[in-house]
Amino acid sequence: MSPPPVQLVAAERLKKQPATKAPVLRLVPPPEPTAPPVAGPMFRRSRYVRRPKLGEILTETGTVGPANLAKALLAKSGLGCRLGDALLADGGIEPDELAAALGKQYGMGVAGPPPLNCTAADALARQLPPELCLRHKAIPWRRNGDTTLIATADPAGLDALQTVLPASLGRCRFAMVPLHVLHDRIAAVHGDALARAAECRVPERMSCRAVRDRLGAAILAVALLSICLAVFLAPGTAVRIFTLLGLAVVTINVLMRFAAFLAERRDRMPRFVSTRPQVTTDKALPKISILVPLHNEPDIAEQLTQRLSRLDYPRALLEVALVVEAEDRPTRDALDQATLPPWMRVIAVPDGQPRTKPRAMNYALSFVSGDIIGVYDAEDAPAPDQLRRVATRFAAAPSRVACLQGCLDYYNPTRNWMARCFTIEYAGWFRQMLPGIARMGLVVPLGGTTLFFRRAALERVGAWDAHNVTEDADLGVRLARMGYRTEILPTTTLEEANAAPIAWVKQRSRWIKGYLLTWAVHTRHPIQLWRDLGPKRFFGLHLLFLGAVLNAIAMPVLWSLILIPLGLPHPITAWLNGPALLALGLALSGLSLLHLSLMTAGCHAPHHRALRRWVPTMALYAPLASLAVVKALIEIVLRPFHWDKTAHGNHGGTAASAEIRVLETALVNGIDRPAARLWAGGAYGTAAL
Repeated sequence: MSPPPVQLVAAERLKKQPATKAPVLRLVPPPEPTAPPVAGPMFRRSRYVRRPKLGEILTETGTVGPANLAKALLAKSGLGCRLGDALLADGGIEPDELAAALGKQYGMGVAGPPPLNCTAADALARQLPPELCLRHKAIPWRRNGDTTLIATADPAGLDALQTVLPASLGRCRFAMVPLHVLHDRIAAVHGDALARAAECRVPERMSCRAVRDRLGAAILAVALLSICLAVFLAPGTAVRIFTLLGLAVVTINVLMRFAAFLAERRDRMPRFVSTRPQVTTDKALPKISILVPLHNEPDIAEQLTQRLSRLDYPRALLEVALVVEAEDRPTRDALDQATLPPWMRVIAVPDGQPRTKPRAMNYALSFVSGDIIGVYDAEDAPAPDQLRRVATRFAAAPSRVACLQGCLDYYNPTRNWMARCFTIEYAGWFRQMLPGIARMGLVVPLGGTTLFFRRAALERVGAWDAHNVTEDADLGVRLARMGYRTEILPTTTLEEANAAPIAWVKQRSRWIKGYLLTWAVHTRHPIQLWRDLGPKRFFGLHLLFLGAVLNAIAMPVLWSLILIPLGLPHPITAWLNGPALLALGLALSGLSLLHLSLMTAGCHAPHHRALRRWVPTMALYAPLASLAVVKALIEIVLRPFHWDKTAHGNHGGTAASAEIRVLETALVNGIDRPAARLWAGGAYGTAAL
């Protein structure tokens, strides 16, 4: 039977309390003479237990110099973090050195290297479930006779750990291990189990994995075949019906956007500038963990590190996890060769199906410890003050605000015509549509990056659906169904515009497929959906998710109406006489003018105003969405979980860095792109601008 837990407290706090006797913590010698020591000095039975200070140990051993220690102590005092975390974040100490010092402080030793290729050791480690290993930062390391050595990276939590250890471990003793070594060992022992759990974190009734029965795909296939048969048997009637339906869909979508525009104008947030928010104190800042999924992107590691290193947030309160598939050797090799700062680390996801971004993030979520979880894409260049803005807003917002969505913009809109059109589309979506939707109280379909969540809320809704190819939009629906709110935060992340037609169609087809699957999953039980969302958000969800898809389907039918003013026959003329055709023409002209006006208004930011002259050409950009719809419908039937990966880093290097600096100058100072180019040109150069 193991001795009762010992509560270790500072001597200064116990001097004023009545004398008490503390039980002796008996430590067993190491099992192997050649192994590193695993037990330190025995605790003395005395009136109180006094631990030496970590700073004293580090200076006595010469591990940390006085200057670095003073700097770390200042950071510890200002941030409210632990001394070890401050030293690690600043690079003033190595993880192995910190583990040895903590072992000495707590009267333990170091656990030594993990057992490799040892079936018995793996079986021993599995006696402690993975969720307990991660929660208590500990794992059974090896066994000697009837005694089990428990490796821990959190010596202050030994009391809580001892209460959950299974009796099958017998007598236990403890030793220190660096956190990254502990996580590697947990991944080696429990990685497959954690990966399987990452595939089904979302309840099945709200997950796309139920599509595996192919019933929904079969229904869609039958519907498509029926439409094709109707067009073949009665083409005139079919075109007339589709024309009227298309007109109704387009009208609803334009009016929806107009309503969002009015809502955004009625209570507009401050302009998208980077004025530093008034944060209370750094000591009140939470720890933020950023997930950055990577896949087949070996050339972007250096650029990504440089861009994230510009974030103005205390490094002791920040961790960035670069999430990569274990089978993605090119990316892993590139990250191994890169020089990553101490606050960045790589998390390798065991192979499994589906091999998607949400599955990888679900797995990585178990290995990060932030109170706020953020998501960036590999090509992102976030505003330097973005994390401080996130922390400030979460501190002021009610607990129902579980998610903050930042705004996305493109740093290469001058690359070609497609990049310009994509930038115009994003400007209207993130600066007009999403803020308006949020203010109307509707379900906010999240973007895939610059997302920040309260960890407790994210875990309560089941994190991401591993089978949904638009996991972000689906997560926005589940947050709304669970009673949470999403706000649009006025801070900008710069991305690389997808400027190649084929790549654009692939990316857009994935988005459309995900929207359709998300709509289908959440409308399987419409009565429950109505109860969860209420009438307004119920209908709003249908308009947003299904309306966007139907709009792309309806556009080619409406374009056929151009035949009428050209004097060519059109089936709709059999139903409509002259005045009705005139009214139809006026309605279409009015809708087109309103849509163009809304897109122009979406480019209200100074650095977007030069794009307004390209708005009329968006009519040539829209047909690509119709091609994407066709591809998406085919994939829903044949490959519902296939993920068309968007290639990043096509427009990188010095030119991209210069463009990012110019756009950031425009955002910070509220000026247009030419003025920002002149402003930033002297410091950063104007290559490719």
